[in-house]
Amino acid sequence: MFETTVELTTQLDRDLRPSVIEAPLERRPEFDSGGAEVWAKLENRQVTGSFKFRGASAKLASLTAAELAQPIVTASTGNHGLAVTTAAAARGAQATVFVSDTADAAKVDRVRGAGAHIEVVPGDPVLAEVAARRAAEAVGGTFISPYNDATVVAGQGTIGAELLRQLPGLAGVVISVGGGGLISGIAATLKAHRPDIRVVAASATNSAAMHHSIAAGQIITTEHRPTLSDGTAGGVEAGSVTFPMCQALVDQWILVDEAPIAAAMRAYHQATRDIIEGSAGMALAAVGAAAIAGPIAVVICGGNASAEIAAQVGMA
Repeated sequence: MFETTVELTTQLDRDLRPSVIEAPLERRPEFDSGGAEVWAKLENRQVTGSFKFRGASAKLASLTAAELAQPIVTASTGNHGLAVTTAAAARGAQATVFVSDTADAAKVDRVRGAGAHIEVVPGDPVLAEVAARRAAEAVGGTFISPYNDATVVAGQGTIGAELLRQLPGLAGVVISVGGGGLISGIAATLKAHRPDIRVVAASATNSAAMHHSIAAGQIITTEHRPTLSDGTAGGVEAGSVTFPMCQALVDQWILVDEAPIAAAMRAYHQATRDIIEGSAGMALAAVGAAAIAGPIAVVICGGNASAEIAAQVGMA
């Protein structure tokens, strides 16, 4: 069903080296639960500190010289904006990043420091996406969605290609979900080669637009409350390419409360001394409910937590 995504991912898995690193896979027995043998896929060690650099690099590499000479516009809660800004700069382009006024201030400052022009939009992060897309259209530029873009999704799918090489006995994956770009790309790649691999989605109870949209059978507007998993917060853009992929490819949907997210972040820090984001802690917290026996990969999707968040959950 998603052969084009898989074909592009296979190409990108080769073509994006060495600008995109093959993130290490590390055994984390302290998170084993119910027969699961947990392995952490360390995207927190990826360029710019999160998996987002994969999709951003894929999209920027697909643009022509003429397109790169025009405005590059995106919307982000932090990591995607940093990734697009960095990938654009490597090609001599500058990015404008639209952010919600609810975005983590430290992440926004880092994006600004990387050279982006910042535009702040009040309200839900999906409103920043709408504003960014309109701005790009108005000036003839390129809008790079955090998730609603086939090339971006295929770029994130390179994680799946790596997992197949790194852990041949893989039984399942647990992946945090916001707009669904990460889980869609990985799931398409894994299922194309190993349909038996179980794909599990973790969403924050406080902000779970894709989770509830899947349950409703269509993209819906949902309530959003503050969450440690700020990287997955906000709504899903109408008509997103990720919605049908999530419908077809994800085997299980799990909601995670704030306390388990914080506990997982803290436990990971205690075991590794690494600071991880709430979205990564959320995936770790969902392992027990995933009920998978055997080797299971948990995507540590980012490590750009602010000092304030680190102190709040006990990682400082």
